[in-house]
Amino acid sequence: ESPWTSGDELRALAVRTSAGSTVRLGEIASIQDGPGETSGYVWLLQRDGTPVPAVTVEVAKRPGVNATELVRALHRRVEGLRRPLLSRDVEIHVSRDFGETAKHKSDDLIFHLLLATLSVVALIALALGRREALVVAVAIPVTLALTLFTYRIFGYTLNRVTLFALIFSIGILVDDAIVVVENIARHFGMRDARSMDGRVVDAVDEVGNPTVLASITVIAAILPLAFVGGLMGPYMKPIPVGASLAMLFSMIVAFMVSPWASRRLLSSKQHAVPVPSANEGRMDVFYRRIMGRLLDEPGVRKIFFIGMVALFLGSASLVAFRAVTVKMLPFDNKNEFDIVLDLPPGAPLEQTLAAATEMARAATAQPEVEAAVIYVGLGAPVTFNGLVRHYDFRRNPRFAQVQIQLTAVGKRHRQSHAIAGAVRKTLLPIAARYSARVKVVEVPPGPPVLSTLVAEVYGPDLEGQRAFARKVWGVFDGTPGVVDTDLLLAQNTPRTSFTVDRDRAALAGVTPLEAATAAAALYGGHRTGVMHAPDSPTVVPIELRLAESDRADFSALSALRLGPNAGVPLDEMVRTSRDSAPSEVHHKNLRRVVYVLGDLAGKVESPVYAIADLRPAIQKLDTPDGTPVHQSSTTSTQDEEHYSLRWDGEWFITYEVFRDMGAAFAVVLVLIYILTVGWFKSFTTPLVIMLPIPLSLVGILPAHALMGAFFTATSMIGFIAGAGITVRNSIILVDFIELRRRQGWTLRDAVIDAGAVRFRPMVLTAAAVAVGAGVILFDPIFQGLAVALIGGEVAATVLSRLAVPVLYYLARRGDEPPQKPNDIPLTATPAAVAD
Repeated sequence: ESPWTSGDELRALAVRTSAGSTVRLGEIASIQDGPGETSGYVWLLQRDGTPVPAVTVEVAKRPGVNATELVRALHRRVEGLRRPLLSRDVEIHVSRDFGETAKHKSDDLIFHLLLATLSVVALIALALGRREALVVAVAIPVTLALTLFTYRIFGYTLNRVTLFALIFSIGILVDDAIVVVENIARHFGMRDARSMDGRVVDAVDEVGNPTVLASITVIAAILPLAFVGGLMGPYMKPIPVGASLAMLFSMIVAFMVSPWASRRLLSSKQHAVPVPSANEGRMDVFYRRIMGRLLDEPGVRKIFFIGMVALFLGSASLVAFRAVTVKMLPFDNKNEFDIVLDLPPGAPLEQTLAAATEMARAATAQPEVEAAVIYVGLGAPVTFNGLVRHYDFRRNPRFAQVQIQLTAVGKRHRQSHAIAGAVRKTLLPIAARYSARVKVVEVPPGPPVLSTLVAEVYGPDLEGQRAFARKVWGVFDGTPGVVDTDLLLAQNTPRTSFTVDRDRAALAGVTPLEAATAAAALYGGHRTGVMHAPDSPTVVPIELRLAESDRADFSALSALRLGPNAGVPLDEMVRTSRDSAPSEVHHKNLRRVVYVLGDLAGKVESPVYAIADLRPAIQKLDTPDGTPVHQSSTTSTQDEEHYSLRWDGEWFITYEVFRDMGAAFAVVLVLIYILTVGWFKSFTTPLVIMLPIPLSLVGILPAHALMGAFFTATSMIGFIAGAGITVRNSIILVDFIELRRRQGWTLRDAVIDAGAVRFRPMVLTAAAVAVGAGVILFDPIFQGLAVALIGGEVAATVLSRLAVPVLYYLARRGDEPPQKPNDIPLTATPAAVAD
């Protein structure tokens, strides 16, 4: 237990000298009770350009705690402390508030969720009527409530991804209700003697089985996405889980709630009695004419199929010509980004501060920048991205980090990505003057990575690895669009070494450990004890160290004598030398590696195409052993006798996600085929039903090109989900054809009539999906999902209405003998046929 409670007590402490006299500690040492030597700076730079010293207090929440409520409680706590503890000269500036960000995002998404719901209901009201819209409107809150309840059971929180899953589900969860309600309304308009209850039962029975099969098909299409691996899998998992649950609950609601609501709301409605052929719209008449020619004239069919193939190939060529580019996820519109600055090894703290301050002033010149927080010699508060990039280890005088705070999203026109690109251009001349490496780091939209482009260099020899890595770095620097390049290889870091002469230390009666400890205490500092100050809540460490001015050279070593009697000067036992510290060595999976990093900026910001451009140039490089370098995109080569390069970073996550999604899509196709084979008892009919799946790309890829959007992981989710939705429409269409055939219709007439009668529910379900996805069309992250759903559904609905009936006709025309067209009117009802 330390007896000292103040600096005066330490100054009065008696110390015996080597001559036997006693002096006070304050007579031979300068004792200061205050802050230690400056090892880092934190400055706040606002728009006026004046930096002020700051202290950063970081608060993290525990799992399961509501971030918004926690931030509100913190604000109340700070306001309560302001008056009794903080002086008027102390200002509080919030540099990062994820609670407010979460609240803004959740409020915005809840608004879009309500907007999507109202938009779908309005669509149904315009297409079917107000009462039918009320029936569909009942299904939406019931289904969403059941989905949210299941989310609660599974432990999902209400966050951005889960809310997007609900918005995404709006369009598909009303499909079953639309099909059921539309068919009930159609039966209510028929002229026969059935009761209202009988009409409801007949209508539900007519579409019940295919609707169940179609719903299961949609679930089979979406649910495998929940098993995507890597970091992206858990991030996106709530979308397939939520959509599958919503689809299941919507099917239950469509068969239990919607018929009941239709019986109550639609039975009293006056329906016009349809007259065969008289009340058909122009589009139906046109459709029957076109479909008749496609079925009867082989030449027209040939032109139609050639046109479809040309549309498909033309759409696919958009990817080959980079009109549509593939990327993991585009950058989100955030309220902050970071500037990471590395000065040359040995740069003093003040020089780093000057460079960081100059860069902060250049950044705040942008009109959208509110403030900048400068961290020099220590890392900024660690975020998820910082953990992966190891920013918590950046404790060196040559390191700095500037956190740029932007105005709120609704108060600026440019997105954060565009602002970061503009700031990067202003920083490059400053970095060149200080011989520094600078990186503009944005908040990642998904799983964080070490960098967008990461080249891992392996080899049998460390020096050869480093030499080859420098060549790769040169290729990165010379490639247009590749920016913020870096080589994780700190070299020539100056250091001072103390070497103990064991023989001289032994002659002086001093152990080598005593000599080394004394030298280290003088220049590096040594904690000798603690002081219990009454006004301090914690103990105050007592550190022994030479003054900063005395550490400028090594003359102080001669003033300290160690050993018995008068002792021997320390400089006779300890030799000093200045050299460079060994270069850092990184390992990954127990293998030595050198990292080359880079980011992308410009027209094409996808690592897929950047790596395609970098590969040939790197392949031409000479390796130290003269052998060709092996480049891998998956795992590093196991041949440790030669040099190899593995591509990591965002590219590897992109490869991993699209690989897993491709595997999931293959499983989807197999499941859909098995389900439809079991239902239709045919091996060819499922192929006809699944044809619109690739045809949806005719709408998806051109829509991405028109919107200037990346084809992202969410686009792939939209494509796979749209495949299930498209197949459900084909199932209902083919099932209606077979229903007509069982009623005695010829194949030709059944095919034409099914396309005409089932077109309205097909268009309504596709329109519901498009309207539900339209509210997220301009969201930076989920734009690809919306574009894929809207473009895919439009193309599949238009093309499948023609392609599926024609292919079904060609596949089945050999099953019945040639006969005259049926004289039954094409718009006749099942009841009329039975009569």
